[in-house]
Amino acid sequence: MFGQTALLALGLLPFALGQVSESFESGWDQTAWPTYAADCNQGGKVSLDSTTAYTGKNSIKVAGAGGYCGHIFFGTTKVPSGDVYVRAYIKAQKALTDSHVSFITMPDSAQGSKKHLRIGGQSKILMYNRESDDATLPDLSPKGIAASTALPTGSWQCFEYHLGPDGTIETWLNGKVIEGLTSKAGVANVNAAQWQRSSVKPKVTAIYFGWESYGGDTNTIWYDDISVSSTRVGCTVAP
Repeated sequence: MFGQTALLALGLLPFALGQVSESFESGWDQTAWPTYAADCNQGGKVSLDSTTAYTGKNSIKVAGAGGYCGHIFFGTTKVPSGDVYVRAYIKAQKALTDSHVSFITMPDSAQGSKKHLRIGGQSKILMYNRESDDATLPDLSPKGIAASTALPTGSWQCFEYHLGPDGTIETWLNGKVIEGLTSKAGVANVNAAQWQRSSVKPKVTAIYFGWESYGGDTNTIWYDDISVSSTRVGCTVAP
C-alpha cells in the first residue's frame, strides 16, 4: 500500500521537478535525444559508445571536428521553466587550449532568435559565453582566468551548473564550486564585470552536449549520466 501511495504521489508532482535522467544503458533514443547543429555541420559525429562509461556500459561519444561547421551536439528540449540544474559526467580526450570552444550549447530566448548561452573553454579554462554580445564569464583577465579551472582529461568529471530565473549562474566541478563561473543576481563580482553589464537573464529552451570550435581545435568528448532538473542532483561516488 505504501509503495502504491508513493508512486501516486510521484505521479502528481509537477513535471518540472524531475525533468530528465539518462544513462544510455538502453541505447541512444534519438527521438528523445536528437542531434543539433545550428546552420551547418561538416564533420562532427555523435555515436553510442560501449567502450567507456561512468556507470554501466554505455556513453555518448562526440567526435568534434575543427572549425565552426565541424560542430555537432545532442540533447533535450525538456527544460524546467524556472531553476535549471544540469549534471553530466564528461570525459575529454584533449585539454582545453587558448582557442574558444564550446561543449554545451543552449538556445536562449532571452538573447533573441538563434542566440545561445554556451559553456566551453578559452585561455585553457572553463567559461561561459553569451552569443549575443560575446561576453564571457569569467572575464578573461589574469584574475578571471585564475578564478576558473581547467577541464581534466582522460577521466570522468562531474560537471554541474545552475541557471536561475533571476540571472544567477552557479557551476561545480566534482562537487567543488568554480568561483569564476559564478554570478549571482544583485551581487557584484570582480570576475564578472563584462557578464554583469548586460541585463539578460538566461531562459534556455534546450540543452545540447557536444563540440563546437571557433578556430581549428578538434576534440572527442564522452557524456554519461545526464540529469536536467529543477533541483540540484549532485555527484555520485565513482563506481
